[in-house]
Amino acid sequence: MDQASHEDWPVSRLAGVSGVSEAHFARSFRQAFGAPPHRYLLSRRVERAMALLRDTDLPVTDIAFQTGWSSLGTFGRVFRDITGQSPSEVRNAETCAPGTMPQCYLRAAQRPDLKIAVSEKRRRESGAKSDPANKEVP
Repeated sequence: MDQASHEDWPVSRLAGVSGVSEAHFARSFRQAFGAPPHRYLLSRRVERAMALLRDTDLPVTDIAFQTGWSSLGTFGRVFRDITGQSPSEVRNAETCAPGTMPQCYLRAAQRPDLKIAVSEKRRRESGAKSDPANKEVP
């Protein structure tokens, strides 16, 4: 999934390759990686897009399609939901100056964090002020 994050990876495909049921695969994947397969895939796509934005001069549209999105609007919305910045803002932001820290550590620090679903994050942001029942999930 990491090597081909631009492809569609439905749970049925992953479970079939693994030779287990979809429910077992999804449960085992979440246990192993800390996120469901779809969220993990989104984070890999955004991570790859961030690298392309920093390291290339490709147009944002090309980056969106290369990283697996079929819609520029969806790419921009999900990218902003995960990173808090638009793709253009990420491109314009200063990159870390090279120093003694290995690049793998710098990339890990910039890796998007998807502890909750993007839709859940949006729901909490829009309703957190008006609904006291919304509680943070560790």
